[in-house]
Amino acid sequence: MFLVRRVLVILIIASFGVLFSQAPEFAQQYRQRLAGAIDELTTIIQVFDEQANHAGLDRQAALNVYAMSQESFLRQQGDGMRRSFARYQAFSEQLEDLSAASPILRPLMIIRQADQRLLANVWRDFVPALPISIAGGVWGGFGVFIGAVVAALLGGAVGLAGRFNRSSGTKMSSRLRGRALQ
Repeated sequence: MFLVRRVLVILIIASFGVLFSQAPEFAQQYRQRLAGAIDELTTIIQVFDEQANHAGLDRQAALNVYAMSQESFLRQQGDGMRRSFARYQAFSEQLEDLSAASPILRPLMIIRQADQRLLANVWRDFVPALPISIAGGVWGGFGVFIGAVVAALLGGAVGLAGRFNRSSGTKMSSRLRGRALQ
């Protein structure tokens, strides 16, 4: 039984180490997808600005034309462009923050300010990588620590349950033997 427990502890610790070591790679893939979204939004915004300028309007004047339109479709288009401008701004700021942060802190920054749709898409397409960076080693070490804590908690709970069962079983068998003697 001792060997089984030891193997389970090692498996738990190793699993957490491997899991956490992927955090920097996940952050890198998020950052790449974020940069791609910014590139696409940049193209959309440039086309909008070019079309507005071609009509003799600046961005705000073109958005005002959309907003004052009698057609709900055009008002909705203007609202959609406003959301695109806001999303571009938010993504650009997030990418700037991620680029300025150390690779070790990037996973924490993503947790703090992630775009949920982008995060879901990164998770869907995530490909694990061998963590040969310092950040991967740090996160792997943190995972080993968390795994050790989880293994200790599980081991303590199993040990407590085992002691409880043994003490309950001893009391029960004493009662049964006492009845048998009567």
